[in-house]
Amino acid sequence: MRSPPATHPGASQPALVSQVYLQFDPRTWRERGGRPSVLVRERMDFLLLLPRSARVVLEVDGIQHYAEGQSASPRLYSEMAAEDRRLRLRGYEVYRFGGYELNELNSPNGVRALRDFFDELIAKHLDLSEPETRR
Repeated sequence: MRSPPATHPGASQPALVSQVYLQFDPRTWRERGGRPSVLVRERMDFLLLLPRSARVVLEVDGIQHYAEGQSASPRLYSEMAAEDRRLRLRGYEVYRFGGYELNELNSPNGVRALRDFFDELIAKHLDLSEPETRR
């Protein structure tokens, strides 16, 4: 009986990587003539790699993501929403956390909310009832 094909040793284990560049433009702002990079979003806060090639982007949004100064910015919000759609079309799942929401991690409710999110996310992607050989 033949063995199943070899896979990457960690292919069945989740991996969380911080500060991942989707596309990196090494030129400085000045070298680009003051123009932004090719992509509005070059960097992801976190990329979670899961079995079956699932790619999950986790973003932590401070006020700079949705406001100019202290005022809400429909333009910034629209740019962020458009980039999320582009990432989804490329096969990524995108989940956002507000900075205020994460500040709640100092409370039992905040910790429970984050733990519940990851439990649900992992359950969505991992069928723990499957035998290891079928994953």
